[in-house]
Amino acid sequence: MVVLVGIDEAGFGPILGPLVISSSTFLLPHHLLTADLWRVLTRSVGDRRRHLAGRLLIADSKKAFNRSSGIKHLRRTVQAFLRCLGKQPKTLTELLTVLCPDCLERIADYPWYKEAGGRELSADEADMEIASSVLAEDLASNGIELLELGSCCLDVAHYNKLVGTVRNKASVLFTATAQLIKAAYDNFSGDDLQIIIDRQGGRVRYQRILQRMFSDMELKIVQESPTNSSYELRANGRQMRLHFTVGADERFLPVSLASMVSKYVRELLVDNINRYFSSFHSELRPTAGYWKDGLRFIEDLRTHIPHVEYDSNQLIRCR
Repeated sequence: MVVLVGIDEAGFGPILGPLVISSSTFLLPHHLLTADLWRVLTRSVGDRRRHLAGRLLIADSKKAFNRSSGIKHLRRTVQAFLRCLGKQPKTLTELLTVLCPDCLERIADYPWYKEAGGRELSADEADMEIASSVLAEDLASNGIELLELGSCCLDVAHYNKLVGTVRNKASVLFTATAQLIKAAYDNFSGDDLQIIIDRQGGRVRYQRILQRMFSDMELKIVQESPTNSSYELRANGRQMRLHFTVGADERFLPVSLASMVSKYVRELLVDNINRYFSSFHSELRPTAGYWKDGLRFIEDLRTHIPHVEYDSNQLIRCR
């Protein structure tokens, strides 16, 4: 058996809202390591919104989410997979407790997250029961087990603090990614552990940064190419393989699922920002937090609700 982990982020580019990095972890037979898991699990999941016929959508979050359909596919898929882990969070706070409990104490200081504990996560209970049951049966019949879903949520103030320390946004992203890699190694490296990370930017060589992050491990370069960089890390008889792959969020189901988890958490948190400020001015247009529209939103706050004070370090990311 092999433990296969997919890691991806949502929110690296915006000016408002958190950066969220997530992982999804599966145990599967070795012969399925290189298989198309969408084909293997075709009874329960699909990779396109059309012709799902009740199946769960698993796709790069940019394809699973748009402004017209909103978060319905993100919500349905993430909640169904959480049910396979025996988790049924009913509120945003409960969801964060399951996925990224480390952020709870920090976000408690934000005025727009004060209502998170009481805000219910809407879901069609009957649909969830059917979709999660079909998924669980499909996983089991193919000898696959979902082991874990987890996130690293960098709220804005925490993100700003990290960027202020290292002076590099990409380093902050990689450090958070390394936390998820380390968690996977600590929890699952007794088995054949393979971790696939969606490659960001044009970096091809990761040897130096990996040796800095995992200084107590022996590192071997397996491959470094424009499309994939793979490394083997060993220590005390345990090992893992890391694969930084271009387009992994479209090619590997665990990475696509991690992308959706990240986007789901981020969208829920950004929605709280919009709800909070719109409570002071009903015609304030919501924002997704990306640079151009985020700057528009900040200007709208100055124009429409100048009397409302807020800590800009909690709302606006540094560059």
